[in-house]
Amino acid sequence: MAAVESTPKTPRRARRASPEASECIPAYGAGAGVLSFRHGLRVRERNAIDKAIAIVGRCLALDRTTFATPDAVKTYLQLQLSGEQVERFAVLFLDVQNRFIAFEVMFTGTLAQTSVYPREVVMAALAHGASAVILSHNHPSGSVQPSRADEMLTQTLKQTLALIDVRVLDHVIVAPRGALSMAERGLL
Repeated sequence: MAAVESTPKTPRRARRASPEASECIPAYGAGAGVLSFRHGLRVRERNAIDKAIAIVGRCLALDRTTFATPDAVKTYLQLQLSGEQVERFAVLFLDVQNRFIAFEVMFTGTLAQTSVYPREVVMAALAHGASAVILSHNHPSGSVQPSRADEMLTQTLKQTLALIDVRVLDHVIVAPRGALSMAERGLL
């Protein structure tokens, strides 16, 4: 019997990120830990969510006027934060014409509260070259009503960021079934 030569199998190439992936607005990198809304999902489902957020991010990066309405901002923030089981404080950084620069979850807390450090928000705004921000955090309890602490934090950040000529346009509170704009309520 003649020996059959077999060609050695070449290892699969490592997947490289597509060129447009670097232009995407990244998801904030929530893991699948016990405290994440992704915890009970299958890997395939988590991947689908990541791909959907990447698609939305590409659209926002290409059409930076997408945040022209408060409803568009609230919808985006709900997509990012509403399913979380602990409070997360995030910031949308905007340019001089109120166009999107970046979205960053800056602080993670407990079920009922998050510690927010104005100094860190100022440093991030300067790093992004932002001239305006939209603050956001989620309420895992489901209520979108701002607490007195939420109102005080908003005023503190507004005053602090004003010192470096960064405007606070809104503070959006997100819950699984809704979102509240403090600017629309006249609380800013």
